[in-house]
Formats: sequence, C-alpha cells, structure tokens
Amino acid sequence: MAHLIEVAFRGNRKEFFSWDGETPPPLKAGVIVEADRGEDFGRVHSTGELAAVRCNGCAHGCGSEPPARKALRLATPAEVLSDRALDEENERARRQAMERVKAHDLVMKLTDAEWQWDRRKLTIFFTAEKRVDFRTLVRDLAALFKTRIELKQIGVRDEAKRLGGVGRCGREYCSSSWLPDLRPVNLGVAKDQRLSLNPQQISGACGRLMCCLRYEHEFYVQSRRKFPKEGKILATSRGEEKVVSCDIFNERVTLRTADGDTRVLGLLELREEVERHDAVAMLDPGVTAEMPIMLDASQVSMLDTAEYEVVALRDANLPPRVEAAIAVTEAEEGTDTDTDTDTDTDSDADENTDSDSDGSSGSVEGAPKRKRRRGRRGGRRLRAAEERRKAETDGEEAV
Repeated sequence: MAHLIEVAFRGNRKEFFSWDGETPPPLKAGVIVEADRGEDFGRVHSTGELAAVRCNGCAHGCGSEPPARKALRLATPAEVLSDRALDEENERARRQAMERVKAHDLVMKLTDAEWQWDRRKLTIFFTAEKRVDFRTLVRDLAALFKTRIELKQIGVRDEAKRLGGVGRCGREYCSSSWLPDLRPVNLGVAKDQRLSLNPQQISGACGRLMCCLRYEHEFYVQSRRKFPKEGKILATSRGEEKVVSCDIFNERVTLRTADGDTRVLGLLELREEVERHDAVAMLDPGVTAEMPIMLDASQVSMLDTAEYEVVALRDANLPPRVEAAIAVTEAEEGTDTDTDTDTDTDSDADENTDSDSDGSSGSVEGAPKRKRRRGRRGGRRLRAAEERRKAETDGEEAV
C-alpha cells in the first residue's frame, strides 16, 4: 500500500510523493525522490493523516489524486554529506550568475541558486519589476556550468519565503515557517481593522503588506455587522445623534449630538433606545418623546372620522416636549373649528345652556377632562347656525 508523504527541499519548497514501503519513513529523515530528469534529496515533512490534510489544503498539494512522483529510498550517510556540500556550490553559482547578469546589462535581481542533488540541473531564482528577455543569458550560463539551466522569476513575497528571516514580532517569517500558501493582502484589510495606513508600519520585510493582517480580518468583518456605521445619524431620546466610533471589543458606541455633546452607550442599550423611539414615532409621528408613552384601552377611542383621540394626557406625567406638542395640536384644532366669530358665540352659548340644564354633564373634580370634539368644520351646531342665519336673511328679504 502506497503512503502519502510530504518532502521539504531547500528554499522552503515542499512537494508530495508516494512511498511504496510498508510503513512511511520517519519525520526529518533524508529521502531520495524522483525529480525532473534525475533524482533529488529532501527531508520528510509530514506523513499519514496530516499529509493528506495538507495535500488537500495547500497550494502545492495534489488534491484527491495520487502524487505523480515517488520517493525512491532513504538517503544513506554518504548521500546526506553530498547534499550538505551543495550549500557552498549554490552560493558560488549565484555569484557567477550575477556577474553574467551585469555583463548583459539586465534589470533583474538574483535571489538564489539551487543545484539539483545529482547536478543535472541548476535553477536560478530572480525578481524583476518587468518582463526580462534572458535568452542570451541562459545560453551563456549553460556554457559556463555545463548543465541544464532554468531561470524562474518569483515575487518579492516568494523571495522572503525562500530566504527566510525574523519579522518585527521577533519570530520567523510566517511564510517561511508554517504558512501553507501566500494569499493576497490588500489595503482594505487594514482599513477594516482601523489600522494605521502608513506603509512603514504595516509592511513586512518584503516591502508588501504583512501576511498576518489577514488572520483576524474575518473577525472584524463579522463583529462590525452588529454595529451601526460610523457617521450614520440615529434618532434617539435626545434627538438626532451621529455615530462617532464603535468599540467592537467592549460593545460600546460613541454618539454626538448637533450641539457637540458626546456620550457612550452599550450596544444593547442603544438598540433598546432606538426601538423605543421608533415605537413612539409610530404612535404619533408629530411627537418626539423622551420616554415611552404607555396608553391603555380606556384612553384611546376611535371616532367616526377615522381619527384617534388621546384623552387624560394632561393628568399623566409626560415630558415637557410632549405637553408642548399636545398644546400645539389643540391650538391647530381650535383654529380649524373656529371658522366664524358669530357662529362661535352662538355655539358657546348653546354649550353653556346645555351644561347648566344638565348637571350630570358638568366636570367632576378628579375625573379626567375629556375634550369635546365638534368635527372637522364645526359639526351639527355649525350647520344649524348657518341654517338659522340663512332663514333670518330670507325673512328680511321677504319683508
């Protein structure tokens, strides 16, 4: 039964191979594997279930398909010594290649050179801002080293992964130590986390944005969905307030009124206050209350004009702004009702007569005062007054 193993090479390069032995090789053991037109040396990085998981999740993995190449055998001590001798040869080859690059006047930076274990291929890694025509350079290097030459262009983040180093956190680069693949990082990730947009503070050794900016990005995105956007205007008990900032860790929101007063509310408290204000606004859009108004069934009655009349509000303990709004509403209703001076005089006289004749209609001390509604334009008494005045006018014309 073939086993899946992951083998690590120089420059933090890793590939997956199949092992035909009964048991997989131990970790960190040197193995000889199949390579391009030859053999190469590497060390076992993972086996078993871990290798299967990494094979499905890493960029260099093969997915559910079996690896195309096999690990041939465990390396002997002589083969391990032969691999160690390649370190000096790789550095020597890189320096010689740099001299040939300068001679050809090419705009490229040689990062590293890597000999294959059997010396049948030399791979040179370089970085460049633009596309480089290195065909003449390849022929020159092939004649110099007497072997097959491969020039591979990589990015600056791949260069940092290959060379390794220590970051500003004091630990080895994530890309060269454990990060399975290099995912793109843009400036929007830093904006979502409210980080400084100064490139010197959020960039790594490679000159690009640090890979660790992506680690907590999803947490910030999910947490900010519960908060209102900064700069939004909210209708609260104090009127319209602007959202200044949101503290997602302590779940607090900073608000500022138009007068410049600032206060800090908890997220749940802010939600309750906004919902309470919306409920009051639905009850009476013209009233902006500082506290909810709770009305029972005895205080609300539906009239034949499809309007609602709220009674006993004067006896309730209402905020000053609510009382002022009620007074304005009563004044507007009185203006609509008193359309004629003469008619009002007659109507008031009729009301006084009715009140005196019927003692039960008088107000009882301590009882709620109910406003008597005449209708939109004076009601029946207004029409009766107009008919009486018209009859008197017709009588004078007849005389």
